[in-house]
This record gives sequence, C-alpha cells and structure tokens, in this order.
Amino acid sequence: MCGRFVLHHNSAQVAKRFNAQKVLFEFGARYNIAPSQPVAAIVQNVERQLTAFQWGLVPFWAKDPSMGNRLINARAETLAEKAAFKYALRKRRCLIPADGFYEWQKQENGDKQPLHIRRNDGELFAFAGLWEEWSAPDGSPLQTCTIITSEPNEFLKPVHHRMAVILRPEEEAAWLDPSLQSVNDLMRVLQPREDEALEMFPVSKKVGSPAYDAPDCIAPIADESEPTLPGF
Repeated sequence: MCGRFVLHHNSAQVAKRFNAQKVLFEFGARYNIAPSQPVAAIVQNVERQLTAFQWGLVPFWAKDPSMGNRLINARAETLAEKAAFKYALRKRRCLIPADGFYEWQKQENGDKQPLHIRRNDGELFAFAGLWEEWSAPDGSPLQTCTIITSEPNEFLKPVHHRMAVILRPEEEAAWLDPSLQSVNDLMRVLQPREDEALEMFPVSKKVGSPAYDAPDCIAPIADESEPTLPGF
C-alpha cells in the first residue's frame, strides 16, 4: 500500500517537470503527506493543470464523504470491477507527483521500522492516480483522489505485499490521455516498476505521526539504538 509520501519539490518545479500549463495549487516542501490531506495532482483537461485533491477517494455516488478514509489506495487488479473506481478509471485519471514514499517493515522484535523509498537519482516521479468529484448536500464540491497499487517488484517484496504504481515518464501522457479508455491498455501501464531505479533506507520513527512534517523525516537514521535493515 501507500499511506505516506514525500514531495519536497515546490509547485513551480513540479509544474515544470510535468509540463503543467496552469497552476491551481501553490505549495512548498512536504516530507510526510498523509491521508485526508490535500495532495498535488496533474490532470489533463484542455491543458495540463497542477491542482489539489484531498487524499482518500469519495465516489460521486457516495452518501457520506467518510468513505474516502477507506479508499486512499485502489488495487490495480480490480479497478475495472469495483464501483468505487471503474468510472474514474475511464474518465478521471491523474498523476500524483512524489519524491519518495514510506513503508514500514516488521522487525524480529515486533516493532515496525519505517523506510524511505525514492529514485536513486533523486528525480521526481508520478504515482498513477484516480480522482472524483463528490457533491455535498449543499451543492459544494469535494474533489478527492486515490493512489493505485499493484503487486510489489522484487526490490519491495521483502518489505510489503503491495506497492504504489510508479509510472515511467513515457507512460505519463498515455495515463492522462482521455481518449485512452481500453481497460487492457490501461492495465498494461499498471505494472510493478523495475527496481533498479529505486533505493531505500531506514528513517526515524517520527514519520509515524502525521502531524510531524520536517526535512529530517527523510534523513537516514544514524542512532544505533534504532533498528536497521540488514545490509544498510
């Protein structure tokens, strides 16, 4: 799954990387983005836009927005079948820009060690996402999103049984293209990414608190009292 991620590039840098012609969401560095918070997203309308969605998808037909608390991730294998996702899969796809993300690995003593995973070249990347617009009883709109997950690649398999789908740069335009509606074509994009471009290392357990958001979230731990993974 993907329950926390990092985006320390600012809105101008993100807009440039993803060729967004219009910026509707200004933001600075974030080191511990959590569900229910606003996240940056790239959508394709007449032009590419950098906008914001609340993390946790609320389907347009939901009776209560609290449904979004359970839909921060969407399994790639069942997107075309699940009522919560199948409409968005065809018409409301987005890119979720990121610099990295966190997973927690269970240790022999029962504790869970947070790991930071990122590209080994430090470059921005995009998760495959879906978005929706829900209307409150008073008519006010709520735009939300979810991050798609798949089976893990060999690199992440020892850590977790799911991983967020990271799109290759050449796949980003296709994912946003509203004319692409073939489920088979879309499923080919939603595959585990090659692992040679990723690196991971243990970080402070401070990232366990969604209220904590500081640069040291992504600093490799140096305190020997904190458990580390073999080989790190």
